[in-house]
Amino acid sequence: YEILKEKIFVLDGAMGTNIQMLNLSPDDFGGKDGCNEYLVITKPDAIRKIHASFFEVGCDAVETNSFGSSQIVLGEYGIAHLTRELNEKAAQLAREVADSFSSPSRPRFVFGSVGPGTKLPSLGHIEFDSRHDIYQEQIEGLIAGGVDAILIETCQDLLQAKCAAIAAQSSFAKLKKTLPLIVQVTFEATGTMLLGTEMGAAIASLEMLPIDI
Repeated sequence: YEILKEKIFVLDGAMGTNIQMLNLSPDDFGGKDGCNEYLVITKPDAIRKIHASFFEVGCDAVETNSFGSSQIVLGEYGIAHLTRELNEKAAQLAREVADSFSSPSRPRFVFGSVGPGTKLPSLGHIEFDSRHDIYQEQIEGLIAGGVDAILIETCQDLLQAKCAAIAAQSSFAKLKKTLPLIVQVTFEATGTMLLGTEMGAAIASLEMLPIDI
């Protein structure tokens, strides 16, 4: 936990574009073409290869292939019931590769990737409590798989970011295991988040929550 606070980290690159570079066929997706998260089941070696490629060039940490592994996104492919399994498996694959590159002098880390999904609470797409429970299921799967930190990334809606951070704390309390929590927001070319929140307002709002980075 402490080393994550003291060190400058080099993370990996985008999972989605690296999957595209592999030129996988529809069969590789097991009939769920476009569902990158399902590859942890149908093509685990491909995901291992991507993780390893980043450690090979010197990255300190990789993100799990779980950006869209929530009930909301997986439900679009008819596999919402696999949410816990896919997150746990994504974490296990990344953990396996990270451990193979780790040494006492240079440990390697796994960050559990939690994306925004496709339903934003501020726009009334989904209720806060429902979104919280969906996030919590995903995060608990990542923790069970052995991640070193939770990365809530590419947040478009400040309320969605808060919901995810609170869900992470709920997961820590339930599992009696606290991990570093990272929250990342995305800004448009206009200088605000998708729903108009400015940088200062986003920081002021998120600072009230127990977020490490």
